[in-house]
Amino acid sequence: MAETPSAAETSRSSEPEVRLERRGHLGHIILNRPGAINALTANMVSLIAGALDEWEHDDGVATVLLSGAGERGLCAGGDIVALYRDAGNGGRESASFWAGEYQLNARISSYPKPYVALMDGIVLGGGVGVSAHARHRVVTERTKVGMPETGIGFVPDVGGTYLLSRAPGELGTYAALTAGTMTGADALLLGLADIYVDSSRLGELSAELEHRQAEDVLRDFAQEPPEAPLAAAREWIDECFAHEDVETIVDALLRSETGEAKKAAAVVLTKSPSALKVTLQSLRRARELPELRSVLEQEYRVSLHALTAPDFAEGVRAQVVDKDRNPQWTPATLAEVRQTDVDSYFAPLDGPDLWEKQQTSGSSDELISQEQR
Repeated sequence: MAETPSAAETSRSSEPEVRLERRGHLGHIILNRPGAINALTANMVSLIAGALDEWEHDDGVATVLLSGAGERGLCAGGDIVALYRDAGNGGRESASFWAGEYQLNARISSYPKPYVALMDGIVLGGGVGVSAHARHRVVTERTKVGMPETGIGFVPDVGGTYLLSRAPGELGTYAALTAGTMTGADALLLGLADIYVDSSRLGELSAELEHRQAEDVLRDFAQEPPEAPLAAAREWIDECFAHEDVETIVDALLRSETGEAKKAAAVVLTKSPSALKVTLQSLRRARELPELRSVLEQEYRVSLHALTAPDFAEGVRAQVVDKDRNPQWTPATLAEVRQTDVDSYFAPLDGPDLWEKQQTSGSSDELISQEQR
């Protein structure tokens, strides 16, 4: 998730937030807020969804490509300050944004044409949602991918708990609880990506997609990735993060003879205790759910409940607003977080659920019109 736009980003506000380009047989979606590392807005989500709807039925489009403008990354997530402010006003805009975003994540995962995501540079939170569900996911030596939510009192969403719960061993649990960033090679190891390509070749790869089949192009450009840093840590990660409660995980890390495990414990203990416990339960429940749509429905409930909890507002304040990096979590310790409080995040919503909301929200074209009015 990203911070608010910079001054440079504000000065570019007349430019479209998403550029849609057609070249040859390629439909190219370019996230176009480089000053905010292409952080997603509701309008961007609607524009992407509209493009996918249009290009699905356009015989002139054989492949869809997603990339980000600028040199810093594909997408740093969503504007958490906007969500923070909306939480104080009842959270209506956040609910609408998440519904559209999660529905888009599901749409991407089942898109009938090749959808290629260039996961170059920073890919966090919502950026994972628009890329890691793609049919073809390309990472580079510059990739920094992660789900940083527990550090701001929130819980991995955008289908992140679906992806991480299905990663090999307990790598996904490690990634979710520590909220750290991983390399492109790590993303391949976790199953968040498929293909490694040097960033210097992305322009050439994009050009080839204009007139050749995506599978053929990606096979020709694929390179042998470097060793994933997390590969050497699999033994202690799988052993320590396999437990069913966060306290036991932390205890196992602290008892480990591996120095990296003890460092991981220290990192985990800086995160929101409530977010940690809800995240672990989200992952364990996601493992038992049959497909992405059901996991996204669970995440929608959890996200809306988390929006009203004290730790989200405190986490954003500490990390982004005041930037004192000293959040005062409530409750302050893991031991104080009651199981009944954790369970409440998974309770049914008072209003429509995710897929009920889709039935009443209209088509993508209607959503775009609403955003532009």
